[in-house]
Amino acid sequence: MSTLVLEHECLAQKVVFTEDSFVVYLNDGRNISVPIIWFPRLLNGNKRERKNYELIGDGEGIHWPDIDEDISVEGILAGRRSGENQKSLDKWLKKRSGTAVKKYAELR
Repeated sequence: MSTLVLEHECLAQKVVFTEDSFVVYLNDGRNISVPIIWFPRLLNGNKRERKNYELIGDGEGIHWPDIDEDISVEGILAGRRSGENQKSLDKWLKKRSGTAVKKYAELR
């Protein structure tokens, strides 16, 4: 089994959303596209909530304060999906509007 080893530190510079993914622009010139369905909180967030992100650790990670989501660049490069368990996600979804819960229910 191989292990991801970064020769240099890759940092996020900005995030842009498309209809079904988000693109993380890295300081080494790469753009990494991630399916939004991998992160149910982002999927259920509205445009305003998605645009309101903060780069943390000089770009080592991305934080969305309105939906309490944190994603590391290392995790993105490794292809990791959200690790949130269903119970936690269901609790969070109950706090959301009916529209967001419907959107998630359609994926089940």
